[in-house]
Amino acid sequence: MTLGTVINDYRQAVFDTDRDRALSIVRDAVESGVSPEDIVFKVVIPVVEAMMKAIAEDYDNNLAQHFMTAQISAQVTEEMLPLFATPPAIVGRAVLGTTKGDLHSLGKRIVIGCLRSLMVDAIDLGVNVAAETFVEQAVAHQAQVIGISAMMMHTAQGADGCLRVRALLAERGLEDKIRIAVGGAPFRFDPHLYRAVGADAWAPDGISAGRVIVDLIEQVRR
Repeated sequence: MTLGTVINDYRQAVFDTDRDRALSIVRDAVESGVSPEDIVFKVVIPVVEAMMKAIAEDYDNNLAQHFMTAQISAQVTEEMLPLFATPPAIVGRAVLGTTKGDLHSLGKRIVIGCLRSLMVDAIDLGVNVAAETFVEQAVAHQAQVIGISAMMMHTAQGADGCLRVRALLAERGLEDKIRIAVGGAPFRFDPHLYRAVGADAWAPDGISAGRVIVDLIEQVRR
């Protein structure tokens, strides 16, 4: 089984949101001699990036496709990591949650799946997360990034959301150590909103969020 065949077959399985088929393809590939490292870095990551870009133009109508692509990629990655010849280096760590007053979780789960396939240790704080919890958990886990999801304008702009997280980081002198990324429908509606709420960056979709968070991690580590 050639790497090119694995890439094409895996891409089609992900496009069809066929988790079982995707897992079968990578397992067969490893048995035939393809390294787990190549599965992650030459198959999973390029395919998830290509898929996310392909369906990003109509994000809202492709949420299910985004979700399944991220989940399949995360599951394959997690299965391959213990098989690496040398344990892979984790790029960094992020804590993610949906802001106070907001119970939407799908977008956050997409981002977490993408992050895990990009070698980021992503900690899910759940929904309706208080600003204090974001900061406390970021410190406890030594995370470089706090990711805040909001699907409604009033929760995106709320005093208990990103604005409060920014204020807490400033009070504790942590702004050079922890960055804030935001995402969700209000930020796609107004691309400048992230600045108004005190975030360092925003992303319109899951794979973009993954790359944005990786960039923020690298900024902190410089």
